[in-house]
Amino acid sequence: MSDESNTLLSLYRTMVTVRKFETLAGELFAAGKIPGFIHLSIGQEGSSVGVCSILRPDDYLITTHRGHGHVIAKGGDLKRMVAELMGRKTGYCKGKGGSMHIADFSLGILGANGVVAGGFPIITGAGLSIKLRKTEQVAVCFFGDGASNRGPFHEALNMAAIWKLPILFVCENNCYASTTKTSYACSIIDIANRAKGYGIPGVSVDGNDVLAVRHAAAEAVGRARQGEGPTLLENKTYRRRGHFEGDPQRYRDQAEVVEWEQKNDPISRFTTILMKKKILTKDLEREIAAKIEADLKEAVEFAEQSEWPKPEEALEDLFVNP
Repeated sequence: MSDESNTLLSLYRTMVTVRKFETLAGELFAAGKIPGFIHLSIGQEGSSVGVCSILRPDDYLITTHRGHGHVIAKGGDLKRMVAELMGRKTGYCKGKGGSMHIADFSLGILGANGVVAGGFPIITGAGLSIKLRKTEQVAVCFFGDGASNRGPFHEALNMAAIWKLPILFVCENNCYASTTKTSYACSIIDIANRAKGYGIPGVSVDGNDVLAVRHAAAEAVGRARQGEGPTLLENKTYRRRGHFEGDPQRYRDQAEVVEWEQKNDPISRFTTILMKKKILTKDLEREIAAKIEADLKEAVEFAEQSEWPKPEEALEDLFVNP
């Protein structure tokens, strides 16, 4: 099999892994096995996988409250992720952070963030550190359309622009900011056009086309590595689940959700492409699905067999040198 075919199959495997992980997380939450809130990215796999497929292991990434897919696409460990969601000591944050705070510095994952637009100041600092150290790394900030209406978005883009920081700002425009439709809350159709105000490139692509996302991300990352500064990439996609699991979704017609699922599912679209190229077969499709399901089953067993954090450990890890 050619290198290109292997690359395409790798994209497919990762997208399916993200989808199955998110589906499982929803089931575990409904069964009462995950405390707190979780926010799923089902339907947005083309964006997370397309961007992260371009990154090096040492590149930085910061994500949002809807960040499981980004962590997986950057190489996150499924066992530690499930353990963290289930509040177990073997999780990424020792069971004390949960869904919205997963981080793995060894993979360049600086953390998920429960604060809307909270990642912008952090990624700007990461970008500045790259420039000062001259390492040719790139820093990537995922955020939603709602975050583009907040102050840190504009502050970060301005600072990254004037200092030509190696940052890729990725807006996952999934049509809804919590319960508010983007067309109501944003004064423009393409959020990428806001890049013009800071003199940097702004690109809008079909976020459900993993290859279009990958191509746009490759160009932006290439610019950043060459010292040409930041890019604003807008991946237009759709949030198929509610804002959070359990959201009654009274703000939208479920027929809209069904239409997106049937006509614009990123995995179905990519599967069709791979089948036509004869890179993916029905047998291989089943084989890949079975392997991922087995890995996730093992991850759940690992989490369920892990210890709970002790109450006296609640304040550990808050300070560098306590």
